[in-house]
Amino acid sequence: MKKRTIIILAAAAAGAAVFILRPGNSDPETVEKRSVPASTVGERMDYFASHGWEVEEIAGKSIVIPEEFTPAYEEYACMQDKQGLPLRDCMGRDAELYVYEVKNYSPDSRKMLAELIVCDDTAVASMVYSDDGGSIRMAVS
Repeated sequence: MKKRTIIILAAAAAGAAVFILRPGNSDPETVEKRSVPASTVGERMDYFASHGWEVEEIAGKSIVIPEEFTPAYEEYACMQDKQGLPLRDCMGRDAELYVYEVKNYSPDSRKMLAELIVCDDTAVASMVYSDDGGSIRMAVS
């Protein structure tokens, strides 16, 4: 996958997350943060498998999690809060973004992708979305 495509997918996923949550939900339910090991390919694959997703890694790149979240990124962070993933703990830090093709879910024959953001060998954010610009978006868990 070309670098430009990866950047577009990452931006679309983060920006599109704003549509996943109901507008005006400024006080999202949060669950207790959990530590999800993700330093190895096996651990990352196990994370998705534990939620019923069969995935194949197609790309990975280094990113920096913003120090301040835009409104769209804040909505994405709220999704992570609901999943118990500690995205906010890594604001302003280096991380890795991994993109996967989902093999066991294809509504209306749409290709689905999954992403996982890893900081300090721990999963801090995840999402599943359609590769058509994100018309379908959902939390992993």
